[in-house]
Amino acid sequence: MQEIKKYLKNIEPRKYQEEIYKTCKEKNCLVVLPTGLGKTLIALMLTIERLAKFPDSKVLFLAPTRPLAEQHLNYFKKHLPELFATLELFTGKTKAEKRKKLWQNAEIIFSTPQCISNDLKNNLYSLEDVSLLIEDECHRCIKNYSYTFVAKKYKEQAKETKILGLTASPGHEKQRLKKICENLNIKAVEIRTRESKDVKPYLQELKFKIVKVDFPDELNDIRKLLKKIFDRKIEELKNRKLLFERPTKKNLLELQSKIMKAIATGNRHFNLLSGASATATTIKLQHTLELLETQTLSSTQNYFNSLFDQAKQNKSKAVKQLTKQPEFNLAYTKLAELTAKKREHPKLQKLKEIIEQEVKKKKTKIIIFAQYRDTVTKICRTLNQIPEVNARVFVGQAKKGKGKEETGLSQKEQQEILQEFALGRINCLVCTSIGEEGLDIPEVSTVIFYEPIPSAIRQIQRRGRTARLTKGKLIILITKATRDESYYWAAFHKEKKMYKVVDGLQEELNNEREKGKQKTLF
Repeated sequence: MQEIKKYLKNIEPRKYQEEIYKTCKEKNCLVVLPTGLGKTLIALMLTIERLAKFPDSKVLFLAPTRPLAEQHLNYFKKHLPELFATLELFTGKTKAEKRKKLWQNAEIIFSTPQCISNDLKNNLYSLEDVSLLIEDECHRCIKNYSYTFVAKKYKEQAKETKILGLTASPGHEKQRLKKICENLNIKAVEIRTRESKDVKPYLQELKFKIVKVDFPDELNDIRKLLKKIFDRKIEELKNRKLLFERPTKKNLLELQSKIMKAIATGNRHFNLLSGASATATTIKLQHTLELLETQTLSSTQNYFNSLFDQAKQNKSKAVKQLTKQPEFNLAYTKLAELTAKKREHPKLQKLKEIIEQEVKKKKTKIIIFAQYRDTVTKICRTLNQIPEVNARVFVGQAKKGKGKEETGLSQKEQQEILQEFALGRINCLVCTSIGEEGLDIPEVSTVIFYEPIPSAIRQIQRRGRTARLTKGKLIILITKATRDESYYWAAFHKEKKMYKVVDGLQEELNNEREKGKQKTLF
């Protein structure tokens, strides 16, 4: 360990990082560690070890986005001696011929998986001399994602292989986790949570609070009208012998995919065509209900308007039929009356009250997560009415539509906003999922979920934005008697299951090792 430490600048590994590193040094390892607990330092220590052991080799560090790859590069530059190794960042903006030259001279390469995957397919270089492959956010290493392709090529081409997978949350499904381990040839798992004995001493206190609001009667009246149409369409799908499961969003999307595949292969039976229309209607209604229950009234009204626009332009028969339903039109009228009176979802008022209290504290930095861009925009406008608040929308990159304005932020704009946030000029970021992973967001004092999300992976990533260096607070807003409640408990149980599954896999791998057998996951 001392051999490694002598190369580290301005940083001292924690005890649990040293223990995890020892395992990674011996075996291909999956490291599951909450955001902010130092996964990158473990990667750095292993990089030093591999380059010391194989001086003429290279290390390849993959991250899902360019800003995150750049963040890792800067971390390595900060904590490695200047002449230790040649570090390069690979991006799609660099011409292929230049990347080929850079590859020959570089010792540590930071890149997105897509960039390396494309270069390998074009035979620009091989991974023969790579002695360590690091895959950050490796829960993405499934199916045909570029991560999987690069890992496969690495196992085929490299003379000395070592793989390190890093994630805060690999997911709760056993088969998915096994697939990630199979793709990365994982031989050991190291997992820590905020509750782990060796991690706790380094963590700051995290206060957790659920704030519940009532679902108003006038919104419930609108919900009932939409639910009537929804229930009719679900009954139709059951009568057509197409839907046999609960009408959840996931099941309906899967049913739609199944029906569309059957139609695409030439099966144009009336029952299927009618089923396709009914499924499309239920999915749109379900989205409308989700917006009504959990988001803002303005975002719900925007979605209603978009459906009426689609109907006018004859874009979809299903939408046209939906907008002719008397219940749908009555629901829209009731909603329009409420928005005309400047009424909003009670969560928005509650959020404003919470922020007014939070900004009274010195040097407050707050992140609010919400699912949809319309909601994020509305929240930001509302919060900027508070004198002490300087809130900014923080969303993904621009999406260009035909004849439409660009929406979103470029990577340069994202970086500028984060810089302003770090300096305290902006004290409130209102984010979509872009703020969950893949960006170097400064330490925040409070994280607020405008709505719970049913994903354990995303919940862990959101939560990990606070209580790292200083005390933090997590607040989740929940509307009573809506899908907010079911989403909260879905994520809660998935997270518990995730730790059980990872522990089980860890035990499975340990048992195989003890028996002296070659590890197999099946």
